[in-house]
Amino acid sequence: MERLTKYMPTTFDYSETRSAATIRWMLQCINNMVFKKVYEIVCLIPKGQVMTYGQISELLSHSISARAVGWAMNGCPKKVPWHRVVNASGGISTKDLTDPPELQRFLLENEGIRFSEDGRISLGRYQFNPEKRAI
Repeated sequence: MERLTKYMPTTFDYSETRSAATIRWMLQCINNMVFKKVYEIVCLIPKGQVMTYGQISELLSHSISARAVGWAMNGCPKKVPWHRVVNASGGISTKDLTDPPELQRFLLENEGIRFSEDGRISLGRYQFNPEKRAI
């Protein structure tokens, strides 16, 4: 039980019915554990390479969707190299979420990643493919 406490939410809303509050609390614990695993995977991506949201979802046996991986990345700790995660077509999906809007592209270009004229990365060239058993 001690190992799980670091994943537990710090607040518990007793105003809800007991069963609804318990279920919500349990789901928050599970999300915290899964999001931590997402961050661990992203930290494995070497400089100059990328992974896709869907690829991370697949490595987690689809325990969360590619979209949920994006949600996890939106709230990731500062040490996580969030900019190394792109969409399935090699594009950037963070333009409306970062300031300046081209921050992710700037960070990737500084790692040697080149973009095509339409703003995409060649996944064939830059995609990181870790072995599932290494994760």
